[in-house]
Amino acid sequence: MGLENYTSITNFVLLGLTDLAQLQVILFVFFLIFYIINLIGNFSIMVLIIKDTSLQTPMYFFLWNLSFLDICYSSVTVPKMLSDLMAMEKTITFAGCILQMHFFHFLGSTEVMLLTAMSYDRYVAIGNPLRYSNIMNNRVCQNLAAGSWMTGYFHSLLHTVMTAKLPFCGPNLVKHFFCDIKPVLKLACADTSLNLKLLTRVTGTLATTTLLLTLLSYLFISKYLLKIRTAEGRKRAFSTCSAHLTVVFLLYGTAIFTYSRPSTQDSLDEDRAAAVLFTVITPALNPIIYTLRNKDMKKSMKKVVKDFQIRLIGKK
Repeated sequence: MGLENYTSITNFVLLGLTDLAQLQVILFVFFLIFYIINLIGNFSIMVLIIKDTSLQTPMYFFLWNLSFLDICYSSVTVPKMLSDLMAMEKTITFAGCILQMHFFHFLGSTEVMLLTAMSYDRYVAIGNPLRYSNIMNNRVCQNLAAGSWMTGYFHSLLHTVMTAKLPFCGPNLVKHFFCDIKPVLKLACADTSLNLKLLTRVTGTLATTTLLLTLLSYLFISKYLLKIRTAEGRKRAFSTCSAHLTVVFLLYGTAIFTYSRPSTQDSLDEDRAAAVLFTVITPALNPIIYTLRNKDMKKSMKKVVKDFQIRLIGKK
């Protein structure tokens, strides 16, 4: 049975973040800057990893995937939000809303799985340095990445199908700047208790479990760090982990805050504020965090800039 038999609504109206015209202009400029930083920063990391053979290791294989995810993840919501900030009518079709919801949760849940895989990679690198290349071989890395993408896809598909099957008779005002599950469920003219239970339990369990696995990896890592005798060795090992831990707490903190709580009117307002953090700000901060805390990335960037300057002087 097609979607048209379940609902009489053909489009939704996104209420956005604010109705104040002056504030909308300020937010447009602010979010546009962060989106450009996100695109340039993450794309630069992807190019560096491909061009520099010294960066073609498991750690940077996962970082390449993370950068690609951040670009896609942010692009699901931010371009639409930017256009809505400057538009009089903030509408989205029913099908467009369901697709946005699907890709948002698909890419978001893939990212939390990928961060867990990255923590395991750091554990092996520090705990078993002599066997690292054998344990984290190409096949293992590809399987971990593929498993993250597949888990994210089917996790999102569950919520998307459950939401799309609901009847929507009106009103059609989504109290958010994109189609997230909770605010859309508020508009359904049917019992949504099962949907909310699945969201809280499945998504909450996924986020909590992957966070605990990540923290467990770092618990073992801290044990190995204490065994490193030289201060320089501890500093180098810690520097490879601190950037990843920063990203973990930024993403997991907001995800658990948003999807592990009951859906109330006050919580929906708080969810909008939290969504700005993990859709706009965190994807833009990730490349900055990883490049500033990573000597290999900074070295590779300097090398690329130097090669570019040499080529530029040669042409003159």
